[in-house]
Amino acid sequence: QRVVLLDPSEDPDDVLRANRSRERTFAFDVVFDHGASQEEVYVSTTKSLIGGVISGYNATIFAYGPTGTGKTYTMLGTDCEPGIYIRSLEDLFKALEATAEEMDYTVSMSYLEIYNEVIRDLLNPSSGFLDLREDSRGSIQIAGITEVSTSNAEEIMQLLTKGNKQRTQEPTAANKTSSRSHAVLQVTVTQKSQRKAIGEEMRIGKLFMVDLAGSERAAQTQNRGKRMKEGAHINRSLLALGNCINALSEKGGSRAQFVNFRDSKLTRLLKDSLGGNSRTVMIAHISPASTSFEESRMTLIYAYRAKNIKTQVK
Repeated sequence: QRVVLLDPSEDPDDVLRANRSRERTFAFDVVFDHGASQEEVYVSTTKSLIGGVISGYNATIFAYGPTGTGKTYTMLGTDCEPGIYIRSLEDLFKALEATAEEMDYTVSMSYLEIYNEVIRDLLNPSSGFLDLREDSRGSIQIAGITEVSTSNAEEIMQLLTKGNKQRTQEPTAANKTSSRSHAVLQVTVTQKSQRKAIGEEMRIGKLFMVDLAGSERAAQTQNRGKRMKEGAHINRSLLALGNCINALSEKGGSRAQFVNFRDSKLTRLLKDSLGGNSRTVMIAHISPASTSFEESRMTLIYAYRAKNIKTQVK
């Protein structure tokens, strides 16, 4: 459960810094090394959330980390090693089919990306840029997004692969297929009992799966022009997310923190998953390369803070 981060630039003969080692140890719920399989990661992080979604709770899974550390691989995976999206949807449908005799259920999903602070629908890219709106109950809706209802994991697979091809990816010096946007897959499960009772209750559970764009340094990715602008937008929304996480993790502390969810579209969309009514898992990715020591350090500190957020799930 521990990560030990060693500083690659530490020199044993450096007298001035002899007592100031930058070695840090972080404790997490689970830590995976390079040999972990997709199955292992899924079972330890996400599998337990699926039952909750069916009971009407909300759940969120984040992939976070610097550019090129494998976030899209963890979430989407490859055809022979599917990632969290597909595994969790398969489990979801299996569990729903088991209750199909007494419950009617519908599953609808939408898949969107936030690119340069504008929202694009990945299932219907021609619809242009979409707006975030808040409905009367205070939950955030996206006006005009395509919602696809389906009861079949295969169909969803094809939709996801199609949607992911629409995602903005560009080569940078650090990563050949760098995702330049945050992708959010939202799955809503609605269940009704088949025995039509008066005042019948509906259970609605939402599952958010978020593949964030990698935080990056222009020096490392050698970005210029348009890439540089994109990088600035990515870092801005991740900073907003970081500020929200900081404020939420200090919330029980001495000073009452104001949590600014309105800084970025990303944090507005994830408002409920971060501080609200949701069980949330953050999967932080780091690279073992010595060149990305600083990024790995920041990612670990970030994820460590996120661990202190306490939410009340109703």
